[in-house]
Amino acid sequence: MHFSSTHRHDDGHTERTFTLGGIPGILWTPPTATPASPAPLILMGQPGGIGMARMHPRLAARARSAAAQGFASATLELPGAGDRTPLPGAAEARAELGRAIAAGAKPSEDTVDRLILPLLERAVPEWQAALDELLGLPELAERVGFSGGIIAIGVRLAAIEPRIAAAGLFAGSYVPRATMADARQVTIPLHMLLQWDDEGNDRAMALDLFDAFGSAEKTLYANLGGHTGVPAFAGEDAARFFARHLHPHLD
Repeated sequence: MHFSSTHRHDDGHTERTFTLGGIPGILWTPPTATPASPAPLILMGQPGGIGMARMHPRLAARARSAAAQGFASATLELPGAGDRTPLPGAAEARAELGRAIAAGAKPSEDTVDRLILPLLERAVPEWQAALDELLGLPELAERVGFSGGIIAIGVRLAAIEPRIAAAGLFAGSYVPRATMADARQVTIPLHMLLQWDDEGNDRAMALDLFDAFGSAEKTLYANLGGHTGVPAFAGEDAARFFARHLHPHLD
């Protein structure tokens, strides 16, 4: 992991850009994070196909809010996003998905698999490699959460990565069949946000996914409104969820 720039914001939290095996990323740390008092880390997922540069204002706002709660945050450029090489077949599958949704039809399982599975198979090992490096930093604690982004990536990580202690997921996209199988292996605490009127989401699929999770503690947080209509107070509830599970003094 190579850090390339550092910026300290007025509120005291620090933003550092890095590359890992040629993959860009950003790490934000609160002013309270020190080797004597390391901060829990939240991995911040991103939506597919947009890129970290365009997402930066939203990512930075999420990181600033997390820092105010005593959390560090990190994100990685997704495979095929930003300046990374496009994934083969992704543009065609995304166009098929868009046409189906615009026509009021359910996208085929094959279309969803072709769009999500190649991304999933590359992104999850990259996140695990980033964790290897990030958790070697003395100012970061071993308690890790995963928040937002493409839900299939969050579910796979929650199922297979023992370092992730809690996950806040956004049911805002179609999921491949493999994600349902992954969900049954998830046992960590979950907080899943669902926008009830999300025009690009299959509500029944989201409810089936929530039902499939094997976690003893799982919360479905549903609000009226579309994909971009998430109310501000939803972030406050997610913050309380992570505080319960990542801050040791709140155990």
